[in-house]
Amino acid sequence: MSEPDVTTIIAQVEAQEAELVLTTFTHEEAWRLGARLVELATERDLPVAVDIRKGTQQVFHAARPGTTPDNDSWIKRKVRVVYRFGASSYLVGLRARAKGTDFNADQGLLFQEYSAHGGACPVRVAGVGIVGVVTVSGLAQQDDHALVVEALRELAGSQRA
Repeated sequence: MSEPDVTTIIAQVEAQEAELVLTTFTHEEAWRLGARLVELATERDLPVAVDIRKGTQQVFHAARPGTTPDNDSWIKRKVRVVYRFGASSYLVGLRARAKGTDFNADQGLLFQEYSAHGGACPVRVAGVGIVGVVTVSGLAQQDDHALVVEALRELAGSQRA
C-alpha cells in the first residue's frame, strides 16, 4: 500500500482540526488533557515532552524519560507557528511542502524561532476561536501530531457526552 500524497494528508488534518472544537477549555481541562497525554505516552513507553498552554500561559508541562531540553525548544517553536498561522504546526508544514517551498525561507522566519513540524495543535473553543495550544515533542512529526489528536478527540468526546 502506498503512502497518501500530501494533499490527501492536508485534507485529513484539516478535517481533524474542524472536528476538534471544544465547548470549554478550563485550567482543569488543560491539566486533564496533559495528564492523559502523559498516561498514553507512559503506556506506550514514548519519550515525549508534553506542553499545554491557555493563551500564552503554560498550564501543563511534563517530560518523560528519553527527552532532553531540546524537546522544549521544539515545543516553543511549534507553539509560535500555531499562534502565528492559526493552524496546527503539522498542517502549516504540510501546506508549505505541497507548494514545494521551505516554510522558514518562504515566510522569512528563523528556524530557531519557528518550526512547522507536527506536534502542536490549536485548542479551539466554539464561538471563541483559538484559546490555547497542546504540544507533544519527541517522536516523528506525524506521530507527535497523532498523539495530540488522539487526546484532543477524547476530550472533545467527553464534552459532547
